[in-house]
Amino acid sequence: MSLKQQLTEDMKTAMRGGDKHRLGVIRLILAAVKQREVDERVELDDAQILAVLEKMLKQRKDSVGQYEAAGREDLAEVERAEMTVIEAYLPAKLDEAEVDALIEAAIAETGASSARDMGKVVAAVKAKAAGRADMAQASARIKARLAG
Repeated sequence: MSLKQQLTEDMKTAMRGGDKHRLGVIRLILAAVKQREVDERVELDDAQILAVLEKMLKQRKDSVGQYEAAGREDLAEVERAEMTVIEAYLPAKLDEAEVDALIEAAIAETGASSARDMGKVVAAVKAKAAGRADMAQASARIKARLAG
């Protein structure tokens, strides 16, 4: 079953079960997917839907930080609850050792030897770890590895 079909089924289940919060978040996800499909005039595959989910998750993380800075813990809690539902559709995260192994493999694969080659390595790691690793942290590790 594709991710889009899974979302649709989960939306129906949430409707039947009366889970209004989960239903609302799933509808937000489906609306974001539909908007991107309309904008680009394509049918999104699972990888592209994962990219939409990652973007939504990042937006909520940013919002939590801003709400906490403004002293609005009530709004931050709403965003955290939405993050929990969104994360349920993302693949399991890689641990540090697995990310390091991907970085080493990408460096060997691309023949990278200096910080100038960082873009190639990041692209290779991103392709293999899509949705399963924080690319900001991975980029920092790649930079440190290539620098020294």
